Amino acid sequence: MATTDELLDVLMKDYKKPEDLIGENGLLKQLTKRLLERAMQAELTEHLGYEKHSPQGKNSGNSRNGGYKKTISGEFGNLEVITPRDRNSTFEPIILPKGESRFTGFDDKIISMLIFYSRFLKAI
Repeated sequence: MATTDELLDVLMKDYKKPEDLIGENGLLKQLTKRLLERAMQAELTEHLGYEKHSPQGKNSGNSRNGGYKKTISGEFGNLEVITPRDRNSTFEPIILPKGESRFTGFDDKIISMLIFYSRFLKAI
């Protein structure tokens, strides 16, 4: 998946100063939150073996069961994310494991998430 100039133009249309990108509510923090949450949803889909709202999940013995708020800290400061869960409590997120509150290796993990997500999209 290539990041195009058009995508960057859309993301940065309101950019006026560095804080807009790296500040407390900047684009980087917003993208990190969205990417983490999306990656965990993709991991849960893989774990359960069916897409959200799929009829395959009916009476499967395990299904999505909402999510819980989790505050993580890293190079970007503190960030609240919603971690999905399953009814049987067997889902273990890989990108942000249970019990972890530090998100270190930010750059490496973002690259890993993008690779995982692009492979996931190609599979569906």
